[in-house]
Amino acid sequence: MSLTERDQAAQGQPKDQALRDMPGRGAWERNRLVASIALFAGLGVLLALPFVLRAAGGFLLPLTVALVIAICLVPFLEWLERRRIPSALAALIALVAFLFAVNAALVLIVVPAVDWIAQLPERIGQIKTTLEPVIRLYTEAQGFIDGLLRLVTETRGAPVSEGEVPRPGSILDMLTTAAPSVVINVLFGMLVIFFFLSGWTRMRRRTIQGRGSFSGALTIARVIQNVVDATSRYVLTIALINVLLGFTVAIALSLIGMPTPFMWGGFVALLNFIPYFGPIVAAILLAMGGLMTFSTVGWALMPAIIMTCLHLIEANIVTPLVLGERLKLSPLMILVSLSFWTWVWGTAGALLAVPLLIIIQTVLAAAGKPDIAGFLFEHGTLTGASHDPPEEYRK
Repeated sequence: MSLTERDQAAQGQPKDQALRDMPGRGAWERNRLVASIALFAGLGVLLALPFVLRAAGGFLLPLTVALVIAICLVPFLEWLERRRIPSALAALIALVAFLFAVNAALVLIVVPAVDWIAQLPERIGQIKTTLEPVIRLYTEAQGFIDGLLRLVTETRGAPVSEGEVPRPGSILDMLTTAAPSVVINVLFGMLVIFFFLSGWTRMRRRTIQGRGSFSGALTIARVIQNVVDATSRYVLTIALINVLLGFTVAIALSLIGMPTPFMWGGFVALLNFIPYFGPIVAAILLAMGGLMTFSTVGWALMPAIIMTCLHLIEANIVTPLVLGERLKLSPLMILVSLSFWTWVWGTAGALLAVPLLIIIQTVLAAAGKPDIAGFLFEHGTLTGASHDPPEEYRK
């Protein structure tokens, strides 16, 4: 049957029947069906993913932490490889350097913190004396304070002497006193970092060469490089800013006579990795430390005030100036990512929230997103090419 005869036959049929008989209409409808299935399957995966991540946190959390750390160490690894250092040796050097930094932070923060925790029951009385003017103004809080004191008194039936307080002096000491699962996770993470770094160059080359076309290889190379650059630049820049903030806080605290100022500076630097909530927790801890140290409310709150002022300068002037617009993230997206990963993996998830957000945004920006919903409503496609029916089918 010729095209003219087919058109004449179609005129005597209902419009829907005529459209179904048009050439290519079946393929277009199949594409719409595939898009519908993909959309609803994607929604199902999206709804189930948080619960899967939470249930499998024992395996996925150390794996994710190790991969993020490894990605941040890739620039250092590539710098070593450019000096003609073998990949395995360069990976080992990068891992040892990272462990050295973690061990230094452990000695600087954890060891003095043990002393403060051991002194807390003995300092409750001083905290009450320091807060007495405030308690006098808010008499209704007296019952809460008395209840807290009774609770502390009841739990002091078996006091721990100073010599019995465990004092981890290194990562090795910490691992020997930790639970077996913690030791296994730490060793698993270290092995993942080492093997990821040692095989990074070879894995990237194989991934790019395994693409079927030049454009595909170029796309995957751009995605890999953008993920490494954005993640490592952000994490390392923020780490440097936080270390400088912690050092500045430590110097200021030492000037007002705060004991172990570098421990407090380390806490400030570590907690500043958690957006919004981390500085609040740091200020609360510094206020408690001030109450345990000074005898007047004004001096007791001074450490928290100093930290808050320096954090405001860092957050509003230093960080935007250093990071610039390229690495600027939406505050709403940071808050959503922080809430999601904290709910999934707790404190570790809060520390990973921003790096994971950067990785996800970078991959989506470089690889593109399929417009499934737009295709379903005839305003987009799955692959970028138009899948709308020919113009004569829509008349």
